[in-house]
Amino acid sequence: MGEAKRRKQQIGEDYGQEARIVSWLPFTTSQAAKFVKITTTGAWTGITLLALLWIAVRFIGPAAGWWTAQ
Repeated sequence: MGEAKRRKQQIGEDYGQEARIVSWLPFTTSQAAKFVKITTTGAWTGITLLALLWIAVRFIGPAAGWWTAQ
């Protein structure tokens, strides 16, 4: 607990406030977490769409007669 008290004395009024990840980046930790959540959701959406497209091209298209192998 001594380290936390020293940190609180050193930081002063800003202790417990939203902190920047790196001083030269304009992002706070909560903004970075939100960015990671959004990009992770986007990545999984892209993977799902790619899998559905592959299924359509590989199985559904030929079965439905959309194109034939020659």
